[in-house]
Amino acid sequence: MRKMSGLLAAASAAVLALTGALSAVLPASAESNGGVRVMPLGDSITDGFNVPGGYRIDLWQKFVAGGYRIDFVGSQFNGPPSLGDHDYQGHSGWTIAQIDANVVNWLRATTPRTVLLHIGTNDMIRQLSGAPQRLSTLIDRITTTAPNAEVFVASIIPLSGADSRVRTYNAAIPGIVQSKVNAGKRVHFVDMYPALTLADLADGVHPNSRGYAKMATVWYNALRAVPRSITDGTAPTSAPPTTTPPTSAPPTTTPPTSAPPTTTPPGQPGCTAAYRMVDSWSGGFQAEVTVRNNHTAAFNAWTVRMTLPAGQNITNLWNGVNTGTSGAIDVRNAAYNGTVPANGSTSFGYVASGSSAAAPTGVSCTSR
Repeated sequence: MRKMSGLLAAASAAVLALTGALSAVLPASAESNGGVRVMPLGDSITDGFNVPGGYRIDLWQKFVAGGYRIDFVGSQFNGPPSLGDHDYQGHSGWTIAQIDANVVNWLRATTPRTVLLHIGTNDMIRQLSGAPQRLSTLIDRITTTAPNAEVFVASIIPLSGADSRVRTYNAAIPGIVQSKVNAGKRVHFVDMYPALTLADLADGVHPNSRGYAKMATVWYNALRAVPRSITDGTAPTSAPPTTTPPTSAPPTTTPPTSAPPTTTPPGQPGCTAAYRMVDSWSGGFQAEVTVRNNHTAAFNAWTVRMTLPAGQNITNLWNGVNTGTSGAIDVRNAAYNGTVPANGSTSFGYVASGSSAAAPTGVSCTSR
């Protein structure tokens, strides 16, 4: 086996040393305000090593400011007074398999509505082989034990000295999540990796306060996109009041006895593709392409064609299979997302090196 870099080896030793010391924190009495139960689940990054409470501090404050009543749950307990609920389920030094071996009991004890899963960093250091498969098994364990819970699965944040490992692992996660969605599970992908850089890490492994705050923002935005995950069916207490409707509504017209069939608008192809830049950093960026079905029936396969500007080179692509990494490229659907219903959509994403200033040209889509 090749030797790990000095920094990664040091990180490995630090993580292993923390396994016994920090995961032995005894829980205090659970705090509950009767709100929607959310379980932060993972390793030392969920625990908040370097900054006790970690991303949970800023996430809690965002909940309060947004008028959401949330009850963090878990058998662990830490964090400052600014973190209004100190319960969580983070275990320093733990791998995916270790979380998997214990998660059933934790879920049964707390019955969370929502699970925030960020796990895999220690696998990158200690047991890289098979990590995506272990993650898939863990997600199945969670969704089987808590079938009505909303499970948010994050790509893991950068790790100094192991970026290629992290990118390889992260690239597998969207497909794993999509396979669960296709099976009817309440699972959601959260792309955490692009939100942080190595400058947001205190020790090459764990975020500093700025990094944890960035994680909180990503979690919060993902949760708000799935209202059931953080509400009990009522609007947040700080939601603006609704306006009083006019005293008389405009007269409605009687609909025709049979609605005319829908057709693809003139000049609009049945399959369209739209590019957007998600995030950028010095020397690289992340982008997403959304494929939309404008047909009146589902299609079963799609291919996107586009030309990348000079200097851009795709280093990692998910939710699709690409032919070429620079210049004119084709991206066809993955095995699990080729079927797109009428008026539905799917997407693929990629990380590329080079400047993000220019978008690809000739972005088009064909389907069958």
